[in-house]
Amino acid sequence: MSEPNIITIEPGKRSGKPCIRGMRITVYDVLSYLAAGMTYEELLEDFPYLTKQDILACLNYAAEREQQTLIVPK
Repeated sequence: MSEPNIITIEPGKRSGKPCIRGMRITVYDVLSYLAAGMTYEELLEDFPYLTKQDILACLNYAAEREQQTLIVPK
């Protein structure tokens, strides 16, 4: 489970999307950079305020959300 203080949701920030430690970078931002082929090291270099723990918390958050996905038959 991710650290509770790493992934934060604030209604007035980034339209209430899950962010990292109250900053304006979202879980989606991090995941999309990784999906585009950026490495952890490149992310940490481009965004020096992020930590490896932040990136892992994003991945964990996405995995937990995926596990909660409900398939509704047509």
